[in-house]
Amino acid sequence: MRWLLRMSRWARNPPSARRVVLVFGVIALCLGIVALEWLGLWPEWATAQRMRR
Repeated sequence: MRWLLRMSRWARNPPSARRVVLVFGVIALCLGIVALEWLGLWPEWATAQRMRR
């Protein structure tokens, strides 16, 4: 129910074009990082190390 109310509010007052471009840019950046790591091109120095407790 909450999502329907939020969607109706967005339909009445849509976000600006600048904000939409920003959100899609961040999503594209994240997908690019995931693709680099999946292909094995991500550098070792940028990989987080698991620490023991």
